[in-house]
Amino acid sequence: MKRNLKKAPYLLFLLVIPALGLIYQILNERSHKAVDLTTPIDQAIPFLPVFIIPYILWYAYLSCYLVYFCFKDTKVYLKTLSLMVIGECVCFVIYFFFQTTVPRPDIVADDFLTMLVQWMYTIDQPYNCFPSLHVLTTFAIMLPALHIKNKHVINNLLIHVGGSLIIVSTLFVKQHVIFDVIGSMFVVAFLYGLTFELFSLRIPNKSETVYVKNK
Repeated sequence: MKRNLKKAPYLLFLLVIPALGLIYQILNERSHKAVDLTTPIDQAIPFLPVFIIPYILWYAYLSCYLVYFCFKDTKVYLKTLSLMVIGECVCFVIYFFFQTTVPRPDIVADDFLTMLVQWMYTIDQPYNCFPSLHVLTTFAIMLPALHIKNKHVINNLLIHVGGSLIIVSTLFVKQHVIFDVIGSMFVVAFLYGLTFELFSLRIPNKSETVYVKNK
């Protein structure tokens, strides 16, 4: 118990997430010269409102597993958070210089799930699509999770099956296209190699500070 309490202050680093959210909202208003990256594959993917459930559960997925990482393995937590922050900053630069959009289907809200999709459409404009932040942050949980030892088999399934459902949900609710997904996974894979392989992280004692150094 005391050991977990010592790790609790590291949760304050999560405050960077809402700060990044503000940047996202600012860039989400840039609609001019937005490029459509839709392919025939995307056009063949059906619109399935049921996938709005895993799409929305992304918020809980992200928050819960970052907290879980913090208490389970603080080093993995800090590296995962660094991976996300750097990855989102890369996306923001791309959004600023290369804004994309995704055509949304004309839907009539005649059931609860479709109403949820319409609600999501109203709070998130169809821009800031390539790469997908939904996919980027989800994949940035799935890869580092491999470093968490002694996970319960159910927890392991939730991380990877749940994460996979979130990723494909972005296509079925027409929030993103194939290129958005591929781009995000490429960014995460590249940055994962930097944050988890090229750098070592030492969690300090009470009187020390956190530092990162080259191996």
